[in-house]
Amino acid sequence: MPCSLPRGRPGNRTGETRGERNSELAQLAWLASDYPAAAASYGRAAALSRDLDRPADQAVTLAQLGSVQVLLGDYRAAGASLRRALALAQGPSDRQAEAFARQGDHQGEAFARQAEAVVLQNLGFAQERTGDYAAAAANLARALDLFRGFGYRYGEGGALNNLGTLQTLTGDYPAAAANIRQALQIWRDFGDRHPQAQALNDLGMVQQLTGDYPAAAASHQQALAMFRDLGARLGQAEALNRLGELSLRLTDPGRARDQHTQALAIAQDLGVPFEEARALEGIGLSHLHDGNTGQGAAHLQRALAIYQRIGNPGAQRIQDTLRDHGL
Repeated sequence: MPCSLPRGRPGNRTGETRGERNSELAQLAWLASDYPAAAASYGRAAALSRDLDRPADQAVTLAQLGSVQVLLGDYRAAGASLRRALALAQGPSDRQAEAFARQGDHQGEAFARQAEAVVLQNLGFAQERTGDYAAAAANLARALDLFRGFGYRYGEGGALNNLGTLQTLTGDYPAAAANIRQALQIWRDFGDRHPQAQALNDLGMVQQLTGDYPAAAASHQQALAMFRDLGARLGQAEALNRLGELSLRLTDPGRARDQHTQALAIAQDLGVPFEEARALEGIGLSHLHDGNTGQGAAHLQRALAIYQRIGNPGAQRIQDTLRDHGL
């Protein structure tokens, strides 16, 4: 889950106002699952921040752009955006913070000083998607320490949830559950339903992997209902894919196939290749469970091609599955 920082302060120059407006438009596009539009708006906001010599604003905006690029499957561009953001956040942003301090703008100063934490969290999200788990863990832990040091609980929630998701992938389920539950409570305190739904869906995956299937079903279903109520289509695809994985664990391949097929339609419509590949993988596995090796292999090969194109470690998992089935 990527992170952002609210400014909540009007620009005092035309360029600042335009930059903040582009960031607002990007956030709205993100929530509407229009990721190409979000990327375009973040790009414009980053350029305006650069022109105004606002390195902290530029760093945060580039970090958001990088996370959108991850969702769109362009990991190479995401890496470039995030590396530039980190360079800006570690040094130049301090100069902006000092300038705010001299002006008595304490909110602006806090924003600038927290830019590094935002960039590190989003960098960790990108590294998790590319399979660089050690680097992701280090950056997320550093982001969490920084957010806690600043007393920025919303950012703390995002870092905790991302760290929990990573720990799920590396098999540290007790730590994953604890971190995701902490994040969930923080967002309940804020009353923000979108990250609550994300945390519930992520918690459900830990519950699946630890064999608590009734709790997993409840978590995923609650997340799906919240995503639908919010109109968050990517979240819906994510929850449907998780429900499909749970259905297959419960030996209901037909239901799993239906849930993954729904997720596939959403992911393809949004242009989000990671969820598209996960859906195709789930459909393929459901066919293999039914003994339909032809359809199973065809869907797995399609998923494999996507994982390989975007550089996701899911490619190795599918290659292992195909080999194990002699396909």
